[in-house]
Amino acid sequence: MADARFFTDTGFEFATLIAIGAAPYGLSEAGEVLSTAARISDGDADSWFDEWTATGGRCLDQAGECEAAGHVVSAKWLYLRASFYLGTAFFYVLATRDPSRELQAWRRHRAAFARAMDLWETPVQAVEIPYEDTPLQGYFFSGGDGSRPLLIATNGSDGTMADMLGAGVLDAVDRGYHVLIYDGPGQGAALYEDGLPFRHDWEKVVTPIVDWAAPRADVDVDHIALCGWSQAGYWVPRAAAFEPRLAAIMVDPGVVSVGESWTRHLPPPLLQLLDAGKMEEFDAYMAEGMKENPGIALEAAKRLEPYRTDSLAEVLIELRTWDLTDVAGRITAPTWISSPDDEQFWPGQSQRLFDLLTGVARKVLVPFTAEDGANWHCEPMAPRIRAQRMFDWLDETLAA
Repeated sequence: MADARFFTDTGFEFATLIAIGAAPYGLSEAGEVLSTAARISDGDADSWFDEWTATGGRCLDQAGECEAAGHVVSAKWLYLRASFYLGTAFFYVLATRDPSRELQAWRRHRAAFARAMDLWETPVQAVEIPYEDTPLQGYFFSGGDGSRPLLIATNGSDGTMADMLGAGVLDAVDRGYHVLIYDGPGQGAALYEDGLPFRHDWEKVVTPIVDWAAPRADVDVDHIALCGWSQAGYWVPRAAAFEPRLAAIMVDPGVVSVGESWTRHLPPPLLQLLDAGKMEEFDAYMAEGMKENPGIALEAAKRLEPYRTDSLAEVLIELRTWDLTDVAGRITAPTWISSPDDEQFWPGQSQRLFDLLTGVARKVLVPFTAEDGANWHCEPMAPRIRAQRMFDWLDETLAA
């Protein structure tokens, strides 16, 4: 990232911007973020994990003390911040001296989030959604009494449920929407507890969710919207191409070809190995390169994990089928697409998705600019700006 403020390591820098941007939602305190960042050695995953874990642990200890003393509101916010900080630490655990701590670290993060939800002042219900042989875990946030529109919020490839609260969930509840967040295959509990991998055909996930939600008396079945962030910019429109009951979809950003974020930096000789089906040779070449570049090794380990394979070649070949080009024309639901300046992972794909939506009468491509402080993938420093534009559009669309 050219305008680095805190770290030259681009991953550390981006995650720090996300942490600062989460402050308006109570997920973080700017002072705690800045203090933690100042203690971290640039590019050192152990330092990152240790310092964010320490900050999260302090919040967790204080939360328990406040709860024991009857200060429920204080405890709620402390548990939420603890969950966010522990989740921020967890992201880099695979690159630390002891990657075996991953499950323990995830469970500690998730337990803090669950306790925050237990103490939430507006109704939040922990739910299980029937899905094949293994139910999906989620939380249903009530927007108020009576039958109301429902927003089904879909995470990306590596976010947490805590992250989602700052990505639009609380904004939607404030506007009177019910909101469902969930761990789909390859995400959160579905990955770490149940071992479910990612899948490309996300309609097989969303349709069971709509089936579960539609009979609820508090859900307006004619006004069910689906939104998603990061890699869900592919999953959401993919689902909408096959699930006709969605009244609107929103993606940040739009993603047509998931695999391009993996392959666009690969040199032609490596791409030729993939084209020739020489998977073992490709993986061996990449393994040698990773020995000299721990950063790439971490990225590969983190990215491969939700696919439940150690073969990068296997995933890259599979991802060639993760493409909306041939199905986007099936989508008819009104569609909102963000298009941030300096998009790092899928540059130009928001426009490509917009152009492919030939069957959508009401669609909009919304720019987010550096001038507004709203650049970069998923606008990490401008969540309120994103929410205002997204939900003003949704309000108007569902009222039309």
